[in-house]
Amino acid sequence: MTTNLTAERPKMRTAAAAIYTGASASTLNKLRLTGGGPAYIKLGKTVVYDPADLDAWLSSKRRRSTSVAA
Repeated sequence: MTTNLTAERPKMRTAAAAIYTGASASTLNKLRLTGGGPAYIKLGKTVVYDPADLDAWLSSKRRRSTSVAA
């Protein structure tokens, strides 16, 4: 018997993604409009985020200095 160590984590709605990232739900909503936020999935009218996409987006925002251009 093998175990799946890469078990998929459940998707998060905007409110949960906001808590996870430390951003507000309003910020995530605005970033969806401008295209600057994490990748998301649209299921009918519901928006969900894959935690792996949130992790990748957060990693892309990592900086070492305020003087380095984003």
